[in-house]
Amino acid sequence: MQRLPEYLKRPIIDTEKTKKVRHILKDKCLNTVCDGARCPNKSECYSKNTATFLIMGNVCTRNCRYCNISSAKPKPLDKSEPKHIAEAVKALNLKYTVITSVTRDDLPDGGANHFSECIQEIRKICDSKIEILTPDFKYNKDSLNIIIKSAPDVFNHNIETTKNLFKIARPQGNYELSLNVLKYIKENSSILTKSGLMVGLGESFENIEETLCDLKVSNVDILTIGQYIQPSKQHLNVSKYYTEEEFEDLQLLAKKIGFRHYQIAPLVRSSYNAFEIWKDSEN
Repeated sequence: MQRLPEYLKRPIIDTEKTKKVRHILKDKCLNTVCDGARCPNKSECYSKNTATFLIMGNVCTRNCRYCNISSAKPKPLDKSEPKHIAEAVKALNLKYTVITSVTRDDLPDGGANHFSECIQEIRKICDSKIEILTPDFKYNKDSLNIIIKSAPDVFNHNIETTKNLFKIARPQGNYELSLNVLKYIKENSSILTKSGLMVGLGESFENIEETLCDLKVSNVDILTIGQYIQPSKQHLNVSKYYTEEEFEDLQLLAKKIGFRHYQIAPLVRSSYNAFEIWKDSEN
């Protein structure tokens, strides 16, 4: 594994606020992608009294080669989870809630109804904007219609990597299918759509440009780009650590292609500062 550049390192923060977040999550028996994906921003987000909920278990039915979440046979859905999510949102006093999930190809609807139930439970007891980051649901339109009916404020589905590397990084996924998911949500609702990718897996600048153009054609509203960091020796190697100046070039590229709302920086992740970028998109 390559040595991590200094600008990608983050200190561990342990304060009363971070302890409170961990206590609430433990009390409600909830998972977070902050822990599951070993997010470098976890301490910062916990110190801001927020976290990204990971629903439907902590193991995945797919085995993407960049992701730290384990692939295994998942347990049955926890029917109390949507209520517990809502209670945690209330306890944390979140004005903006982000919910993601493992991929559940074992479920007929891919977990769409479970997402919907989480949204409904939150809205029963909280006044919070809601962003969901979902798997592709195998482009099952019945599942996507359930999501549309539940009306999250933001629908996020990450493309994750460039077209030329997609099958290497996401062997059980499909590049065009992911674009179609984003396109379908946009064409059949007024929900803001969002997608993101990692760089550093071996893509060229031209590869990134091609993928950003594809996302723009799919009418994606919000774009995120961050540096891939290898979770372990068993995962894909980092081909390159982009410099901060190169990330500035990617910002210019996104602007040139026509994106008005984006977060592009080394440690940007899907839900990093999600509330701020949502507010920006509303102006």
